[in-house]
Amino acid sequence: MAQPHALPAGITVFERGWLSANNILFHGSGPSALVDSGYATHASQTVALVRQALGERPLDLLLNTHLHSDHCGGNAALQAQYPDVVTCIPPGLAGRVHDWDPVALTYEPTGQHCPRFRMDRLLEPGTELALGDRAWQVHGAPGHDQHSVVLFEPQRRILISADALWSNGFGVVFQELEGEQAFEEVGATLDLIEALQPRLVIPGHGGLFTDVTAALEAARRRLRAFRDDPVRHAGHAAKVLLKFKLLELQRVRYADLERWALGTVYFPLILERHFPGQEPAAWFRGLVDDLIAAKAAALVNGELINA
Repeated sequence: MAQPHALPAGITVFERGWLSANNILFHGSGPSALVDSGYATHASQTVALVRQALGERPLDLLLNTHLHSDHCGGNAALQAQYPDVVTCIPPGLAGRVHDWDPVALTYEPTGQHCPRFRMDRLLEPGTELALGDRAWQVHGAPGHDQHSVVLFEPQRRILISADALWSNGFGVVFQELEGEQAFEEVGATLDLIEALQPRLVIPGHGGLFTDVTAALEAARRRLRAFRDDPVRHAGHAAKVLLKFKLLELQRVRYADLERWALGTVYFPLILERHFPGQEPAAWFRGLVDDLIAAKAAALVNGELINA
C-alpha cells in the first residue's frame, strides 16, 4: 500500500507489483471509485482489498485507464461483488468489449487471461469526472496503448499515469511490434505530461513519485534508444511478455513454457518481424538466458522459476 502521507485523505493506492497494475481507490466524499483492477489471478485479492477499505459501503464506479489484462482482469470479480457498480472504459474498444472479442482485446495474442466483463460508460478524453471531492480531467495518452487515458487533478496536480510514465520508463509499445509506428505517440504523451506539470504521479506499476523531471528524462532516454534500435524494443517486449507469464505461473517446465510461447501469437510475430532467420527454439532460449542473467528467473532441473 502506498504511503498515506503522500496522498490526500480519501485516496488509497494498492501497490501491486508487475503482474497486477496498481489500484487507486477513492473512498472520501462523493461516489466511491476504483481505478484499474489488476490481473485475473489476483482478482480475489483485489476484491478483498476493496472490501476491507470500503467496509459496508458499495463500490460505485470502476474505471480502467486502458484494457490490458493487468489493468482490467479484476473487473468481472468486482462486478460480481458489487452488481450496481458503473464500469467506465476509454473509447476505441467498447464494441469489442460489448461483443467480447479476446483477440482484438489482445488477451489471446499475448497468452493472457481476462474474464469477460461489461462496460457501462466511456471515459472520453477532454471531459472531467468527479472522483472523491475533486474534478479529474481525462486526457488521451496513446503510445503504450493507443486507447489509453491518464487522469489529472489540476488543483493538487496529481496524475494517474497508468503505463504512460513510470519512475523509470513506460510500458511496451505494442503497436510497434505489429508494424505500426507509435513511438511518436509515446513522445507526444510524455510532452502532455510535462505540460500538465504534475506534483505527484501515481503510476500503473511501481511506487508513487514526485521527481517528475527525472522520470520524464529517463522515459525520453528509453524512447530515443528504442527509436534508434526498434529491434532492441522488440527483444525487450518479448522478455516482458515472458516474465509476465512467469509471474503468473511462478514455476513451469521449460519445455511447456517454450511450447506456450512459440504457440502464442505475439512471440512468432515478434520473431518473424524483428528477428528473421533465427531458429525459434534458439531465439526462445536466448530470451530465457537473458532473464536468468538479469536474475529475473532461475532454471532448476528443467523448470523455470520466477525470481
